[in-house]
Amino acid sequence: MTEGLGSWKRTHTCGALRAADAGTTVTLMGWAHRRRDHGGLIFLDLRDRTGLTQCVFNPAASAAAHGRAEAVRGEFVLAVRGAVARRPDGTLNPKLATGEIEVHASELRILNEARALPFPIEDEVEVDELVRLQYRYLDLRRPSLYRNFALRDAVCRAVRDHLHGHGFLEVETPFLTRSTPEGARDFLVPSRLSPGSFYALPQSPQLFKQLLMVAGFERYFQIVRCFRDEDLRKDRQPEFTQIDIETSFLGRDDFLALVEGMVAEVLRRVHGVEVAAPFPRLTYGEALARYGSDKPDTRYGLELADVTALFRGAAFQAFARVVEAGGVVKALRVPGAGGLSRKEADDLVTAARSYGAKGLVWVKVTPEGLASPVAKFLEPVRPALLEALGAGVGDLVLLVGDAMPTAALVLGRLRSDLAQRRGLVPTAGYALLWIVDFPMFEWSEAERRWQAMHHPFTAPRDEDLPLLEGRPAEALAKAYDLVLNGQEIGGGSIRIHQQAIQQKVFELLGIGKDEARAKFGFLLDALEFGAPPMGGIAFGLDRLVAILAGEESIREVIAFPKTQKGSDPMTEAPAPVSPAQLRELGIGVLDLGKDR
Repeated sequence: MTEGLGSWKRTHTCGALRAADAGTTVTLMGWAHRRRDHGGLIFLDLRDRTGLTQCVFNPAASAAAHGRAEAVRGEFVLAVRGAVARRPDGTLNPKLATGEIEVHASELRILNEARALPFPIEDEVEVDELVRLQYRYLDLRRPSLYRNFALRDAVCRAVRDHLHGHGFLEVETPFLTRSTPEGARDFLVPSRLSPGSFYALPQSPQLFKQLLMVAGFERYFQIVRCFRDEDLRKDRQPEFTQIDIETSFLGRDDFLALVEGMVAEVLRRVHGVEVAAPFPRLTYGEALARYGSDKPDTRYGLELADVTALFRGAAFQAFARVVEAGGVVKALRVPGAGGLSRKEADDLVTAARSYGAKGLVWVKVTPEGLASPVAKFLEPVRPALLEALGAGVGDLVLLVGDAMPTAALVLGRLRSDLAQRRGLVPTAGYALLWIVDFPMFEWSEAERRWQAMHHPFTAPRDEDLPLLEGRPAEALAKAYDLVLNGQEIGGGSIRIHQQAIQQKVFELLGIGKDEARAKFGFLLDALEFGAPPMGGIAFGLDRLVAILAGEESIREVIAFPKTQKGSDPMTEAPAPVSPAQLRELGIGVLDLGKDR
């Protein structure tokens, strides 16, 4: 039989009691985590979000409480009253913060019962993710999940404290706005009051935070929900959270220093880690050349080398032709990997092709020389090649000849794969790195037009403004990404604050004046009313917290995430709505299976 609280009040949490509390009468409340019947004595571990306390029910001390404890099953909600006592010698549990004490129960109230569980509330138990998400409220009872959300809360508090301490104002921006092109599909919301028209959920507050700078707020931030209708993966959700920041009158270097202070504060408060500032910086071109990635993990070596000069006019015609056509030959030395089997080496060739290369040359350095399907063609350049790479016996060398950046990107993917496979990636430590000077534009062969590398509001470097007139491929942007352990955690830029430059960038992106006016008229108007120089950044809060929590998937740090198909097994969203709701909105639903 269940009971209410009555006049009972909780005096302590289940993780609070220590040996110094012995002799104190306490009232604890929580969930029955585990029950053990030891021939008369019943031991019951009571759990709340702070930890576990062992409660002992002795029939000689309280037959009524013992009788109630016999009926308790896993996840019953309980209130226990009793005296704190030190555990007998030999029974201490050093794994628990409360492992020196136990509560000798004198009274027990069953506040609610629980039916049989779909899975145990244990960290160590493997449970199918769909089942976990269906019963997410049970999954979230697991201590490891709770720790993730305590960490997330600590990150948010550190961010707010740091930014408020530097004069920032937290401002909310709208969730219901108009659809604007931002790189992914919008989630659309029909308007009942304007039939046939739609709001869009924001992919980011980009335009609004720029307008706040025009409004003179100067320093804005918010921890904000954003929405993108795109294909999902373990680090992508249709709704996600950004730490969104924008400032006025700060140059790039001053702004990056301010952001570094925030990141350092987060690491200090969350993990007690001190990181040195300023953080290292690489240009986009340098990162690609050295690591084959614009978000390299610099905690281990394996830097790429350019050996193009060795193959100019060389006997190995496959590479000589690449060089003659203006391509490059990039090389990666993997120390101690020369023992790979022929199949493992050939699998690397298959992987390289799947990453976009026409092929891959693998070379094992042996005491007898080079071992490779093309060893005889490489013999003329062998001494110079080994010297350039610092390669020795037992090493593996991978070579890709292709257009730049294809050759670098392919070896960059293999670099990451091999580092993981060979256990070269440290499990501790934080490598922070700024990537700066991104190209303004990238060419889309599919659409036969320029696209913005970041977004169309990113400013070009001052010295590159003349390049917009005829050489846009060479123009670099005032854009920057922050990388942590090989993952991008934040990206931003100094913005365009002059309408003439914004119009020029729109023109290069194929956005005509009429289209620009229709989609961004309010921003273009604002730029004519004294818009200040401005810049900002957006951090992926979910990804940042996942890295700090040691989780591979951001679903582990989002309270109620969606599956990779964008569904919620718990609420069964998305779901059809009634015909009456659709009629009220003036919407008809097509059967896409028939109408395509």
